Amino acid sequence: MKDIDGNNSNAPIGIFDSGLGGLSICKEIIKVLPNESVIYLADSANTPYGEKSREDIIDLSIKNTAYLLELGCKIIVVACNTATTNAISVLREKYDVPFIGIEPATKPAALQSGTGKIGVLATKGTLNSDLFLTTSSKFREQLEIIEVEGINLVRLIEKGQLEETKPLLIEYLEPMVDKGVDHIVLGCTHYPFLIPIIQELIPGNIEIIDSGKAVAKQTLNVLDSEGLLSQTSENTKVFYTNNNIDLLVSFLERIDVKSETIEFKNF
Repeated sequence: MKDIDGNNSNAPIGIFDSGLGGLSICKEIIKVLPNESVIYLADSANTPYGEKSREDIIDLSIKNTAYLLELGCKIIVVACNTATTNAISVLREKYDVPFIGIEPATKPAALQSGTGKIGVLATKGTLNSDLFLTTSSKFREQLEIIEVEGINLVRLIEKGQLEETKPLLIEYLEPMVDKGVDHIVLGCTHYPFLIPIIQELIPGNIEIIDSGKAVAKQTLNVLDSEGLLSQTSENTKVFYTNNNIDLLVSFLERIDVKSETIEFKNF
């Protein structure tokens, strides 16, 4: 499983997440890399990763990666903050393919902040990870970071119950707003689906930051540097889930992914 044909530039990009949240990343990758084939793996049966032990997160990440490599993927995008911050170093040691990871966009928020205060809304698994603690510690001398765990947000999003998150968001965002943050970092790929609701609940001067565009750009850069950019405009988009395919389809409609070349499969 460690080897992959590095010359197979027309092989698909593999993307996995603990469920549907990584579709927010997938959307940006499809936009930036329209000629690439994509295989997306939604491990919704095991969501949320943020409440699991590091060992379990690593095991699930290895399982997902192995499955995508069996399907011939040339690069793996770990479209889950919790999986990235807890498992990506293990994945990079185990497999000889490029990996793209995701972590809360603390750096751009810190560099852009005028008030010296930013908020981070993330899962417990991300906030407690060594990678997040290392990254955020670089900025704690120059600004205040208000961290809030988004308890139960992922569960509701995975059920398609976005409006039901509003009472929780009010509770989670209030301490950030009260502290005077001017940026709120969404530290989970599920949370961009809540941006319209979040915008209703916070002052208009607060900027919301997620990692989607940066991850898509990094994927482009890595494929280019490795000589793995697709050489054809013929491509497919295949989405796997181990839960509810109808819910997956409804989320793809939310991100306006065209369905002409899409296949849906269970795994």
